[in-house]
Amino acid sequence: MEPKKEPLTESYFYILLCLYRHANHGYGIMQEAGELSGGRVRIGSGTMYGAVSNMMKKGWIAECDAEPEYGTAGGSRNTGVRKKLYVLTDTGRQALEAELVRLIEMLKSAEKIIGRPSELLLKK
Repeated sequence: MEPKKEPLTESYFYILLCLYRHANHGYGIMQEAGELSGGRVRIGSGTMYGAVSNMMKKGWIAECDAEPEYGTAGGSRNTGVRKKLYVLTDTGRQALEAELVRLIEMLKSAEKIIGRPSELLLKK
């Protein structure tokens, strides 16, 4: 029997979702999660980097090579500053897809009792 999979937290879900199509750095993931959720989800830096550390230990995400970024910060030119880029691993993709299956199954159960989600939105 396969071990029980724990549900993902919303932060973990959005971090994995943001990495599904492309590698990204921490700040980019935080911004994209806010955009994807319509501003509903805000991942703070403490949550972000704690989650990244845990997901790297689980083998869900990995660091990948990044080109240095050039620009100014605080009025001075930064040369060769590397941002850590993260990429979704096959294991991370499986974790995200398993969570999507779980959420869809929950939604189908709720639809049997409550009706279609679009009908709930029309009532608001």
